[in-house]
Formats: sequence, C-alpha cells, structure tokens
Amino acid sequence: MAPRRKRSAATGTTTTGHLVRTDAWAGLRPGDPVEVAGTRLRSATWSYVAHVTNTETGAEWVEVVGGRPGDRKLRSFLPEQVFAPGSGRARGGPAASLADAPQLPFA
Repeated sequence: MAPRRKRSAATGTTTTGHLVRTDAWAGLRPGDPVEVAGTRLRSATWSYVAHVTNTETGAEWVEVVGGRPGDRKLRSFLPEQVFAPGSGRARGGPAASLADAPQLPFA
C-alpha cells in the first residue's frame, strides 16, 4: 500500500511519510529558471521544481528539471548548489546561493 499524501493547497506543501515537499522556496516557484553549481554540464539549463526536507534526518535538497539542450531530467541538488539565474556563481562568480540569500531579485 502506498503511503498517504497530505496536500495543503494554501501553502503548496505535500507531506509523504517523513518527507515534506514544498513548491515555493527562497522566492522561487515551480518553473523558475535557476543555475546549479557542480554539475559538469556546460550548456545545461535548469528549472526549479520543489524543495524537499526529510523530517527524520534533517536532510534538504532542491529538485530541478532540465539538463543539456533537449533533456528534461529530474535531478536533486543541495540547496547550496542552487543560484539565481545570471548570478554567475554556478560558473565560479561571487554570488551567494539561494540557501544563503533567499528571495534575491531575479533579473
């Protein structure tokens, strides 16, 4: 039997067992473009999907979709690897990740 999912329409949060999946995080909404550091994919483009927290372990990750041109793979990364688009940090620039500086103005 599959675990029961509880969905809160007001907050965009889904709870499945000990995982809490939230649509909005650090000023992002599903579909917003993001940059991801440490992927080794030079021409990759990513879109935000959700922020997930494991309430038992405290682990957090950010789900994104995309990849190389034409790819639509769902991947998850640490919050510290996710940056506002155009920040340059994913390619070595000085910007703070969205985990460190949430709700940055997006250009």
